[in-house]
Amino acid sequence: MNTLTNRYVWGVLRAVPERQRADLEPEIRALIADAVEARAASAQGDAAAVERAALTELGDPEILAARYMDRSLHLIGPGYYLDYRRLLTPLLTIVVPIVTLATMAAGFIAGTTVGPVVLNGVSAGLGVGIQLAFWVTLVFALVERYGARSAGPVMTWTPDRLPSVPSPSRLGAGEAVASVVGSVIVIAVILWQPGFHADGGTVPFLDPALAGTWFAWFICVAILQIGFTVVVYAARRWTWPIATVNAALDAAFAIPAVWLLQTGQLLSPEVKAEMERVGAGAALAPTVAVVSVAIIGIVAWDAFDGFIRARRGGGH
Repeated sequence: MNTLTNRYVWGVLRAVPERQRADLEPEIRALIADAVEARAASAQGDAAAVERAALTELGDPEILAARYMDRSLHLIGPGYYLDYRRLLTPLLTIVVPIVTLATMAAGFIAGTTVGPVVLNGVSAGLGVGIQLAFWVTLVFALVERYGARSAGPVMTWTPDRLPSVPSPSRLGAGEAVASVVGSVIVIAVILWQPGFHADGGTVPFLDPALAGTWFAWFICVAILQIGFTVVVYAARRWTWPIATVNAALDAAFAIPAVWLLQTGQLLSPEVKAEMERVGAGAALAPTVAVVSVAIIGIVAWDAFDGFIRARRGGGH
């Protein structure tokens, strides 16, 4: 008969191996009978309504089948989730940026223009991230589903693994990586001169006449900034001397950059001519002003933040 009880029993049995169905069916029917009897004793209504209410209370038959089979209904359960997260997070945060930067560096060395280099780098990093996430997730899902039930976490926890309390004056790893990446981008832009195509040729954004003077200055400042970032991260806290050096490096970059922008020396004459040709010459001055204010604001805040951290750290 195609009654609700029979349908419910089949909903449970189809979710278990066929060889176990004959032994499990009487147990499921007895469970349903007890639920119907208990509901009939405490509720009013016809038999059909009582049966429906009892089956509703028992819940999804596939969940009930999983309980009988001691089978998880999640991809990665609490027993392995922390190990999964602790392995995947550092892999993504370390491997993906390395692959991205390495791919971009290879593109620059090969003479590829900035646009394709950035796209290829991001694409390579994204692809590696997806592969890492997929394979690590697959391994943990298989361990969760088919591993020994008595097995504990993959990584045994001890109090030695407790994290250190972060210092408000310390340079974070994310900040250090962002600073280094920013300096590398500055060096790459200067060395490989990004531009755009116009009239069958490539028009550089920056004036090539600055190659032997200010470009060398900015590259030196960027290299010093990379080394400074490593020193600050290794020192684990900011001090007044470190904050002073940070402000000096900020000024060494910002003052010449803003001066070159305001005097019209940074952009190449071809860029200015192309903007005039397409009718965008009037937008040049406001754009230069906005970029200059942005540079001043960013470096001023960075310098100010350095002194704030030095004060929090004691300043010695």
